[in-house]
Amino acid sequence: MTPSLLKLAAGLGKALVVITLLALPLTSSSAQSLGQTIPPASDGSKKAEEPASIVEEEMRAKRAIKEADREHQENLARARDLSSLGVAILTSFKEKSGLDPEAIKKLDKVEKLAKGIRRAAGGSEDKGEMEKPPKDLASAMEMLSDLSHSLKEKVEKTPKHVISAVVIDEANLLLELIRIIHTLPAKV
Repeated sequence: MTPSLLKLAAGLGKALVVITLLALPLTSSSAQSLGQTIPPASDGSKKAEEPASIVEEEMRAKRAIKEADREHQENLARARDLSSLGVAILTSFKEKSGLDPEAIKKLDKVEKLAKGIRRAAGGSEDKGEMEKPPKDLASAMEMLSDLSHSLKEKVEKTPKHVISAVVIDEANLLLELIRIIHTLPAKV
């Protein structure tokens, strides 16, 4: 290419840039005059402000239902474990005429499970007083087995979306019984 052609091409390039810059505001204003809007550049913040679509809301609802079902199943499993531990502690107590270290560990597990059941039922850390506390370890062990079985049945009968005062009261009663058992001598 000759120097004169290069100058001509450079001149045409500058002219195209100038024409493009002049035409840009015209296309924007003509689009606005026709009632059309040109969307601003997307920076990602608009997505956060938009309301959720119906599909997204349905997905959230389904996840919430699945989570509630999972939590309910966990609570049922806690109640079943609690009941079986209550029977195991009573059986061990009868065989050994006292609470051995393994039975104490199971009793601590019963306490954790009862707190979990109470929390899932909507209960708090309220402490209750027993009307007729057991006087000896043998009657306390019988009461522990009965209460753990009763609590399991109440949890199984309670619908998943219900705050049950009966379950909360029963769990509080069981927790109070466990506190009493810890104060009684471990041997008969």
